[in-house]
Parts: sequence; C-alpha cells; structure tokens
Amino acid sequence: MNDLTLTTPALLFSAISLIMLAYTNRFLAYAAVVRSLHDKYLEKKDERFMKQIKNIKKRLYLTRAMQIAGILSLLLCVLTMFLIYINQQTIAVYVFGLALLLLILSLALLIMEIQISVKALEHHISDLENN
Repeated sequence: MNDLTLTTPALLFSAISLIMLAYTNRFLAYAAVVRSLHDKYLEKKDERFMKQIKNIKKRLYLTRAMQIAGILSLLLCVLTMFLIYINQQTIAVYVFGLALLLLILSLALLIMEIQISVKALEHHISDLENN
C-alpha cells in the first residue's frame, strides 16, 4: 500500500464543501416550505398540510444526518492531515478510511432523502392530474 500523503485527504475538501453547500441549500428550501405550510395550516386546518409537514420533517432529519456525517468526514480529513504531519501514518490511514465511510454514509442518506422527495412530488402531481 502506498503511503498516504497530505494531498490525498485535502482532495476531499472541495468535494465535501460542495456537498455541504448543496445540503445547506436543501435545508433552507425545506425551512421555507415548512414556514409556508405552517401558515397555510393555521389558516385552514387541512389534514393534507399535516401530511406534508410530516414528510418534510422526515426529510429534515435525513438532511441533518447527512450534514453531520459530512461534517464529521471533513473533520476526520483534517485530523488525517494532522496525523500525517506528525508522522502517525498508520493511524492516519484508519482515520481517513473512517472519513471515507462517513462520506459514503452521507451520500447514502442523500439517496434516501431524494427518494422521499420524489414520492412527495409524485403525490402532488397525481393530485393535479386527478383535478
């Protein structure tokens, strides 16, 4: 196995940063939808709004988990770089492996969240088609 260098974990910085930006944008969009649904529900106590709010809540929790896994991955990349810097190569390899696993977890959660989002949009489309 080749030795891990400082550039290897550093390569993930830009990728993780872009992923975190996308996650944050998703979170902000959900926050806007929740506020809108909240106001609509207060005006008209329709059960459909509660179903949508529950769906968004589940997606918010997934987004939070995605963000946490992504942030931990980034932190472990930084720790890997520090371990390489202080010549702790063996520990650095394991920490970097954990960082990669957390990044994989974050992306897997994104897939789950996208599937839920698509189902919610399909529900809206079917409502429009039925009307």
